[in-house]
Amino acid sequence: MKTYDEKHVKNIVLLGAAKSGKTTLSETMLFEAGIISKRGTVEEKNTVSDYHEIEYERGNSVYATSMHTEWRDYKINVIDTPGLEDFIGEVIASIRVCDTAVLLLNAQYGVEIGTELIWDYVDKYRKPTILAVNQLDTEQANFTKTLEEARETLGNAVTIMQYPVNQGPGFNAIIDLLKMTMYRFPPNGGKPEKLPIPDSELEQANKLHNELVEKAAENDDSLMEQYFEKGSLDEDELREGLKIGMLKHQVFPVFCLSAKNDMGSGRLMGFIDNVAPSAIDMPPETTEDGAAVPCDPAGPACLFVFKTLQEPHVGRLTFFKVMSGEVKPGMELINEKGNTTERISQLFIADGKNRNNVDKLRAGDIGCTLKLKNTLTNHTLCDRNFSGQIAPIDFPPPKVRVAIEAKNKADDEKLSEVLAEIHMEDPTLEVEFNRELKQVILHGQGDLHLLVTKWRLENIYKMPVDFLPAKIPYRETIQKPAMASYRHKKQSGGAGQFGEVYMKIEPWYEGMPPLKDFPVRETEEIPLSWGGKLVFNNCIVGGAIDARFLPSILKGIMEKMQEGPLTGSYVRDIRVSIYDGKMHPVDSNDISFKIAGMMAFREAFHQAAPQLLEPVFDLEATAPDFMMGDVMSELQSRRSIITGMDTLNGYQVIKARTPQAELDKLFAALRNVTQGKAKLRSTFAEYAPVPPEVQKKLSEEYRKTESVA
Repeated sequence: MKTYDEKHVKNIVLLGAAKSGKTTLSETMLFEAGIISKRGTVEEKNTVSDYHEIEYERGNSVYATSMHTEWRDYKINVIDTPGLEDFIGEVIASIRVCDTAVLLLNAQYGVEIGTELIWDYVDKYRKPTILAVNQLDTEQANFTKTLEEARETLGNAVTIMQYPVNQGPGFNAIIDLLKMTMYRFPPNGGKPEKLPIPDSELEQANKLHNELVEKAAENDDSLMEQYFEKGSLDEDELREGLKIGMLKHQVFPVFCLSAKNDMGSGRLMGFIDNVAPSAIDMPPETTEDGAAVPCDPAGPACLFVFKTLQEPHVGRLTFFKVMSGEVKPGMELINEKGNTTERISQLFIADGKNRNNVDKLRAGDIGCTLKLKNTLTNHTLCDRNFSGQIAPIDFPPPKVRVAIEAKNKADDEKLSEVLAEIHMEDPTLEVEFNRELKQVILHGQGDLHLLVTKWRLENIYKMPVDFLPAKIPYRETIQKPAMASYRHKKQSGGAGQFGEVYMKIEPWYEGMPPLKDFPVRETEEIPLSWGGKLVFNNCIVGGAIDARFLPSILKGIMEKMQEGPLTGSYVRDIRVSIYDGKMHPVDSNDISFKIAGMMAFREAFHQAAPQLLEPVFDLEATAPDFMMGDVMSELQSRRSIITGMDTLNGYQVIKARTPQAELDKLFAALRNVTQGKAKLRSTFAEYAPVPPEVQKKLSEEYRKTESVA
C-alpha cells in the first residue's frame, strides 16, 4: 500500500446523534473511492463499519471503527463513531486523534441533544469542524431550520458552503458556493453533472458567495488586503482563508448530503483533501509535562494509543496515531508507563474487521498493530530519543451503576480478570470491588452501556452473569448524647474473661466544646477512612481500668463502627468518653475489654437517637422546554429537591439534589420520558438524613438478616 507524506494524510471523525447517517456516509465514501465495490447498509448488516455481532443485533454502532479512503492522491482516515451517549468514550477518543470533525446533522430533526453533547468535546479540543446536513431527500427535511439551529448552538462560525435546490423526496441538486456551480446528481447518485447556476438561484447564490468570501478573508490580514484590492478572492485564496478559519475555530463550512443515495459525498471528500487541515497543520500535541510534540516525520518515533480492542480469534488490537517520526514493523519502542519494551511485529491500516499490511506509517497517520503485551489505552510508545508521555484522553465519570456476579461461583476469579480486560478497552466502564458493600460494582455511562457489557460477557467470554441492584453506602450517626455500660464476664475453668466499661457517646461536630461531665486525661482524634471522625476521650481516674486496656476498648468501638448497630453501615462523627469501669486481677485481658467496649458502644448507640445518612448527589438535567413537565414529575417522584432552574441555548436546565438510592432508576426514567434528549450530570454533594420511614424499613431488614445469621 502506498505511503503518503504527512501533508496528504487527512484524519476525520464522523460525529452525530443516533440515526444521523454516519455509518451510511462512511460506506458511501469508501464506495466512491473504490475501496469497496458495493455499498452495504445498516439494515442488511453488511457495512464495513458496523461489523460486531452486537451491532448487528442492535442495528446501530457500538464501537468507533477505523477505515480509510484514497481520494485524488490523498489518504483520508475515517473513524465512524456511535451516536448514543452510552458510548461517549468511543467518541471522545476518536475526536482526540482526528484532525477534522465532520458533524452530521439530520435535516429532519436539526440539532439534537446528542449533537450538543458531542459538540462539547469537539469544542473542548478545538477541532476544525465541517457540518454535513444529511438526509435532505426525506419528507421532513428542512435545511433552513437546521442551519438556524446550528447557528444558535455553534455560533456565527457556521458558514454556508452549499445549499440544496430541491430538498425533500426529489432532492438531486446542490448549489456549491465555493465553485459557484450547480451539481445535479443522477437518480442513483454518484458522479454529478456540473451545471451553471440557474437564473432563479443566481441572486441568492451571489449573496451567499459574497458572505463566504468575506468569511474567508477576515481570517487573515493578507487575504483581507487582497479582498479590498480586488473586491473578491479567487478559489485558491478562498480555500486558504477557509482553512485558516477552520484552524482558528471561526469557520464551520456547511455541506449538503444524501449519504443513502450517494449525493454530495464526493464533493465533501474533495474539500477534505484540498482544505481540511492535516496533522502537520494542527497545533502540536503536548506531553503530560506540557512539552510540544511537533508532527515531524524526521523526529523521534512516538505513537499514542487511543483505543484497544479484544477481537475473537485475533487477540488484542491496539489502535494508535503516529505523533512523531516513522513506525515500521520490527521496531522496538519503550512504554514508559509500564517501563517495558514492546516490539511492533506487524503494522496495519484497518478497514473495519479487515486489516491491510503496510511497510511504515509516518507522523500524522493512524494505524493499528497486534498483540502488544503491556500497552493500554492512553499509553505512549516511543524510541529512546523521545522523552515523556502524551497527555492522556480525559474520559467522563460514570453515570449509572449495577452490581454484578457470576452465576457460577467458580467463575468469580475469571470474572475479575475479564472485567479488568474490558475496562482496559473501555475506560468509561469502571469496575469497583467494594469491600464495604461486599459487591463487585460496574459503573457505566447508561443502562445500555451496562447491558452491552453483559452481552459481551455472556456471548464473547461465555460467562453467564447476573445484574443485581447496587447497594447504597449508607452511614450511621447519632443525634443526642447517651450513656451505657457493659460487663463482659466468662468463666470456663481456670482463667476466665472479665471487663466492664462505662461510656458516654455524643454527636461530634467541628468546633464542639470540650467535655464537661468528666475530667479528660487524654484525647485521640481519628479521621475515618469512610468520612467523618471518631473522637476518643480517656476519662478514667483512680485506676479503674489500666491504661493498657484502653487501646482494646477503642478497637472494639472501631469494629462496631465498621458494622453499625442500625443497618450494618459505617458509623461516623461520634465522640466517645470512657469514664469508668472495673477490672479483675486475673481474668481481665485485651479481648475482654474489646468485647465490653464494643457492646457498651452498641447499647449507647441505640439510646442516642440513631440517624441513618444517605449519599446525596447534585443533579443537572438539560432538556427541551416542552419536556419540562415530565422531567419535573420524575424528579419529584424520586425524592429530588429542586434547587434551581436556568435556560441554556433554548433548553431548560433543572438543578436538583437527589439521593443515590434513586439516582440509577432516575437516569433510566429521564432518558425514557425525554426519548434520550435529556443531558444528565451528577456529582456527589453530601451525606444527608434519610426520611424516617426509609430508616425504619432498612433497619428492620437488617435486623432480619442478623437474626437469620
